[in-house]
Amino acid sequence: MTGPDMPRHAHEDPAVAAASNDAERRAAGQSLGDIVGDLMRDISALMRKEIALAKAEAKQEATRAGKGAGMLGGAGYAAGLAILFISMALMWWIGDGLDNLGLGALIVAILWIVVGAILFVVGRKELKRVEPMPETVDSVKQIPDALHTKEAGR
Repeated sequence: MTGPDMPRHAHEDPAVAAASNDAERRAAGQSLGDIVGDLMRDISALMRKEIALAKAEAKQEATRAGKGAGMLGGAGYAAGLAILFISMALMWWIGDGLDNLGLGALIVAILWIVVGAILFVVGRKELKRVEPMPETVDSVKQIPDALHTKEAGR
């Protein structure tokens, strides 16, 4: 007696015989421990691949960031040179108008002292407003309370 309703072999598990594809047959023939083991191996492999992908992406982004930072550094250097030469031209122009190059240099120097002082005051005020990681500090402060609560409940 053979047919689609009958198992292929008399000793074959009915769940394996009822499976319609290889995956179902394999799952029906495995123990729960084997399935969990396979699942853990697959998750572990997936995590390793995700970490490798994250490392590769981080390296690529760090390279891009490094190039961008280098370009910005070069732009800052060029701007510094431009300010230097503009300051020198202003010094010569003022010195020529006053017939005294030394006085022109002093006036430009005083102008830069005023700009530096303004930047210093504004920058210091901004730094005083900085709160280093307020959420982290708050959560760290709560740790002793959390530990104390657990001890009291025992």
